[in-house]
Amino acid sequence: MKIVILDGAVENPGDLSFAPLEELGEVTVYDRTSLVETPLVAQRIEDADVVITNKTPIGRMTIDACPGIRLICVLATGYDVVDYKYAHEKGIPVVNVPAYGTEIVAQYAVALLLEICSHVAHHDAEVKKGRWKNSTDWCFWDYPMIELAGKTAGIIGLGRIGQATARILSAMGMRVIANARHETPEGRKVAEYVDKDTLYRESDVIFLHCPLFPETEKMINRETIAKMKDGVIIINDSRGALIDEQALAEALNSGKVYAAGLDVVSTEPVQDDNPLLHAKNTIITPHIAWAAKEARQRILDITADNIRAFSEGKPVNVVNGPF
Repeated sequence: MKIVILDGAVENPGDLSFAPLEELGEVTVYDRTSLVETPLVAQRIEDADVVITNKTPIGRMTIDACPGIRLICVLATGYDVVDYKYAHEKGIPVVNVPAYGTEIVAQYAVALLLEICSHVAHHDAEVKKGRWKNSTDWCFWDYPMIELAGKTAGIIGLGRIGQATARILSAMGMRVIANARHETPEGRKVAEYVDKDTLYRESDVIFLHCPLFPETEKMINRETIAKMKDGVIIINDSRGALIDEQALAEALNSGKVYAAGLDVVSTEPVQDDNPLLHAKNTIITPHIAWAAKEARQRILDITADNIRAFSEGKPVNVVNGPF
């Protein structure tokens, strides 16, 4: 079996081993291929049985050019980089890694919130510039210090990551409310389910932990922001397109939204014309909530399991099935 990894560098910059995959066949690893579909993509996988991608697109053009492909693996939970519907027409299963980063993504979401509330990195940098040494007072701070205990956190999307976030917030003394497409017994253990308008109205902090679907695209917009508390904080390490970025930038600059902590934007890498780059009280990090070594190891291990199950005729984690 010939296995080709199109963009392995981000998944494994050198601190992991591809050995779990090498046990299954002949593995060729390209550090990077392209963030857009080009003829080079097809050229690199033209004789592959199994293709592994993270963010390199595999669309109709590539699938048609590579009739030998038997399986497409995505090194992530999201699989929109693959034309999975067309792959199904061609009899090619597309598999993903559905639950590898639950705890780290929840941890990162709370880290964004804590940085907004305490500005640890900023004050560390100011101390090292000499401001504390030269201060006329015995301490200083440049931003309000915000205590979270007793405040209300609203989580939109209460799946695995949303529930993990809820547990952390509850341990910090916050009231946790949530809105989700489906209520579950597990969700009720960690949060109070409410409708969206109630969540917007009552939350001091809003976390986005929902998938990107047509109905959730730009769900944070001028209309929904108007329903929120003055001074609300918004945290998003899910998908950038959940937010109307111009509307959020305007709300940040006006003070309606106090701050935003974002690990994702609508176009990645971020572009110079993104209005959030220059909005007040905005933290933007480069889509790294998932990137702990432990989580990346799970991605490799689960991907190997996906390939093994497929080779045994029992494919798992298929997003375009059944097969």
